Amino acid sequence: MSRSSWDRFQNFSFILPALVIFSIFYIYPFFYTFILSFQDYDFISTPKFIGFSNFREVLTDKEWWSSMYNGAFITFWALTFQNILAFMLALGVDRVIRMNKFYRVVFFMLPILSEIIIGLLMKQLLSSEPLGRDIFNRWITNLGLGFLAQDWLGTQHVRLVTALVHCWKGFGWAFVIFLAGLQNIPQQLYEAAHIDGASAWQVFRKITLPLLTPVIALVLVLTILGTMQAFAMILALTGGAGGLTEVPVMRIYNHLRFRLVGLACGEGVILGLILIVVSFGMFFISKKIREKYGVLPS
Repeated sequence: MSRSSWDRFQNFSFILPALVIFSIFYIYPFFYTFILSFQDYDFISTPKFIGFSNFREVLTDKEWWSSMYNGAFITFWALTFQNILAFMLALGVDRVIRMNKFYRVVFFMLPILSEIIIGLLMKQLLSSEPLGRDIFNRWITNLGLGFLAQDWLGTQHVRLVTALVHCWKGFGWAFVIFLAGLQNIPQQLYEAAHIDGASAWQVFRKITLPLLTPVIALVLVLTILGTMQAFAMILALTGGAGGLTEVPVMRIYNHLRFRLVGLACGEGVILGLILIVVSFGMFFISKKIREKYGVLPS
């Protein structure tokens, strides 16, 4: 073996363990899921090929599209309320010199906590006995706002409350990404703009926003992918609330519980295709915006 071939072999050996793990836990399950989506399978009997039957059943299933609506509703709040809050906090912290690292740690604490823990904790706070401790209603009653006390996880508010809890848990990672993007913008551009007499709004519109467009697109895509695949926190918080907060992944999980493996795989494939199309659409829009502002060559 020549020296160059040996060097290439050594270099490849460093990534081989990661490649094997990735193949076993990601590539193989992906293709196996795609294959099972064309079959009737229940974990026990031999898989039976049924063509596109699973896909037809999913696409005509009103409850599946209801779960898609629930996921889209939570995603809407995450894209707006969560990301706007994260962006505003990132802008504020970017201008703070002292305790900058402290704010990063504080705001990033929630995303690293277990979703199950957050779901169970909020259930204790918001639910009345015997499911919870009704702590939140006691707090607002002690503050003289008892007229606002209600069943927060009842049918009237459960979808909105679930969306807000999801936003509360997830805004920290968006904050960190926004902050990193803001700190990568060259300060010389801001100094030149101030010398030219640009207002704060002009600086934000002409410098900050265009240069931050790739970061914004990344956050939006990650928000869509993460929220549409949310599961553990919602399961612990509401358990689906009789379908009112049943999201796509929860529906897939329920079908797997009842051994409808082929149908669940079909739902997974359809959900994956939808998320891929949305992701590429967001990156395409981001590229066009950057071309418009001259961040990328046309």
